Amino acid sequence: MKIVILAALLPLLANSAALAQTNQPPADAKSASSNVPGVQFPKIDSGRCAYFRIVAPNAMNVSVSLPGGRGTKGDDGVWTVTTSPLAPGFHYYTITVDGVTVSDPASESYFGTGKMSSGIEVPSPGEDFYLPKDVPHSDIRAHSYSAKSTGLIRRCFVYTPPDYDTNLTARYPVLYLQHGMGEDARGWSTQGRVGFILDNLIAEGKARPMLVVMDDGGITPGAMGGPRSGGGPAFWDKFTQVLIEDIIPMIDATYRTIPDREHRALAGLSLGGTQTWQITQSHLDTFAHIGSFSAPFGLPEVPGGFNGLLGDPAGFAKQVNVLFVSVGSAEGGLNSGSGKFHKALEQAGIKHVYYESPGTAHEWQTWRRSLHEFAPLLFQTAQDGNQ
Repeated sequence: MKIVILAALLPLLANSAALAQTNQPPADAKSASSNVPGVQFPKIDSGRCAYFRIVAPNAMNVSVSLPGGRGTKGDDGVWTVTTSPLAPGFHYYTITVDGVTVSDPASESYFGTGKMSSGIEVPSPGEDFYLPKDVPHSDIRAHSYSAKSTGLIRRCFVYTPPDYDTNLTARYPVLYLQHGMGEDARGWSTQGRVGFILDNLIAEGKARPMLVVMDDGGITPGAMGGPRSGGGPAFWDKFTQVLIEDIIPMIDATYRTIPDREHRALAGLSLGGTQTWQITQSHLDTFAHIGSFSAPFGLPEVPGGFNGLLGDPAGFAKQVNVLFVSVGSAEGGLNSGSGKFHKALEQAGIKHVYYESPGTAHEWQTWRRSLHEFAPLLFQTAQDGNQ
């Protein structure tokens, strides 16, 4: 029955020119950049409110899973949904019609929240660091490989800087960059805009050309090898082994890397930040640069973390070139776990960088900004002959 209902609803959700007759948004509203080509709605006005048009003449209730997203029905059967002002950046959403939740065929699709979802990109006035510009551009390569530690064929995505295919004598440092809960290896390249962020920074001379490797951290339920023996999903149980034994050797063997710890960084957002803490505490022989963006838990104990190294500021500084901690002000700022960790590090005298994204919560704009602040810090003191 649900399949039949969905099949009947999908054509009703399409946008058309006929929608212009009801409840027009303000004249300054523009089609979202995340819409599929040629589709007008949803639109976003200068106050960051989003406007949806949904054709469902027989429906009793229509809503969009964004703040304020309750629909009103016009005499022509067209439902209008106007959201509250949205934070700048990227937001997942779905449409619900009489209790049936579907993706919006007017939107591109993104893997997030554990499934393919619709997404809306809300402009951020005055910010263009993550937008395409007239600068040399990179490639993001889908790379399949065999993971001997698990016996599985896996896929990662590899950002290669703009000069990678022309400057054939150059070798590059590597940032391993992890996604969050319910997302996968595609998150940073699509929702996160990693290509544009790095291209712009490199063109401005603010970041070194580097490779960025984005793999599936296994933090979508059921993603990495099924249930534990005690029940429940494995989540990231096998990812540390895959990263250390399979991914890093494969990248070093396939791409022109500088294969030492001074030229490797590991960072992650949300639960990927938790992974970063867990992995680096036992593998400082592999990574000299560490970044955590909005890690929800699993923060190292100060001064006990990293086998006591967080109690030795001088020793920690010799081992870790960059320690970066960030969070959004709207997800707690200094009162969040990451904020409190920063204060503990500060009190312990541990050299680190703390960044707080203004006005954003646990969302992609926080993490885009975090990467924009983190990347220029990487590999600045490493000596390799390519500088």
